[in-house]
Amino acid sequence: MPRTSFRAAAAEIVRRDPVMADLSRRAGPFRLPKPTVDHFQALAESILYQQLAGAAAAAIHRRFVALFDDGVSPEGVLALSIERLRSAGLSGAKATSILDLAGKVVDGTVPLEDIERLSDDEIVERLSLVRGIGPWTAEMFLIFQLRRLDVWPVDDYGVRQGYALAYGMPALPKPKELMGLGERFRPYRTVTAWYCWQAVHLSRSRPMGRA
Repeated sequence: MPRTSFRAAAAEIVRRDPVMADLSRRAGPFRLPKPTVDHFQALAESILYQQLAGAAAAAIHRRFVALFDDGVSPEGVLALSIERLRSAGLSGAKATSILDLAGKVVDGTVPLEDIERLSDDEIVERLSLVRGIGPWTAEMFLIFQLRRLDVWPVDDYGVRQGYALAYGMPALPKPKELMGLGERFRPYRTVTAWYCWQAVHLSRSRPMGRA
């Protein structure tokens, strides 16, 4: 079965829901950046960036990448000691997480070479076995690295905030509530999540009312 295009998925969401149609008009077409690194590097970077401001995380990431003469790889990470990793500015917990990720890739627990064959739920389950990677990080990997179209990150604050803004809710929906609210957008919930993020961006430039 051929994969649905981003344009077709967005068009279907816009057709179904007038609020999404209005967000599409104001925010522009749904789009995701193309991945610029391989899967392992993307996951390692996501670990490095956790709970850090952009500039500080970027500096640590640059020093981390500079540790490798032949590019970042699981085997290259495993060849380094935790002290060597920490010399790039990684905390002990993050160095341990990246070593754990590398080990689980090498032993096949996280099969990155064939990961596209797995379902979204299977990928979240596998990635969540890695120390330092939880469901949210796994969902961001599904969206931005694998570009999957039916991811609904209900624990993401921006998605919850954007949904409340878009639909004029008096309070942010709880994750369990948001899970139910997202059912009508299957199988293109990534599109709805993206427009929820756009709703937050739009609200910073001008107040949003219900469409």
